Amino acid sequence: MAPSPWRANLALKLFSLRHIPLIAYCRPKIVRMDSELIEVRIRRSRRTRNHLGSLYFGALAIGADLAGGFLVFTKARERGLRVHFAFKDVQGEFLKRAEAAAHFTCRDGAQIDAMFDEALETGERVNRPASVVVTCPSIDPEDPVARFTLTLSLRASRR
Repeated sequence: MAPSPWRANLALKLFSLRHIPLIAYCRPKIVRMDSELIEVRIRRSRRTRNHLGSLYFGALAIGADLAGGFLVFTKARERGLRVHFAFKDVQGEFLKRAEAAAHFTCRDGAQIDAMFDEALETGERVNRPASVVVTCPSIDPEDPVARFTLTLSLRASRR
C-alpha cells in the first residue's frame, strides 16, 4: 500500500534536503501515488522558469527524475528491500513550452516490481526504460508538453 500523500511529501522533502538540495529548491509535490503510478507537480515560479517564462528544461528533468526515482524508492521501502539504483540514460522529447505547473506521471509500477523480482532472483543489475509523461493540466490535461524515457538501472537485495 502506498503511503499517504502527506507522508510521501514529507519523505520527499527530507530526502531532497539531505541528499539532493537542488530537488528541494524546485519544491516538488507528490499529487497522486499508488502501486502503479506516481504524479509529481513542479510549479512554474521564479525558481523554475526560464527567460521565456516557461518551465526551465532543468526543472523538467528534475521532475522526470523524481517521478521514476521516487516510485522505485517507495516500492523498495514497502517490500523491505535494499536497492541501489540510478538512471543510466535519459532521453527527452520537448513538445511545447510548459507555461504552467507541470505534472510528471510515471505509470511503470508493475514494471518496477518485475525488475525487483528479477534482480532478487539473478543477483544481477537490471536495466529497463521507464517512461514519464509531462502535462500542464491547467492548460490542457491531455496534451503532453514533454516525454522522457529514463533507463532505470537497479540492483536489489533483502535487508
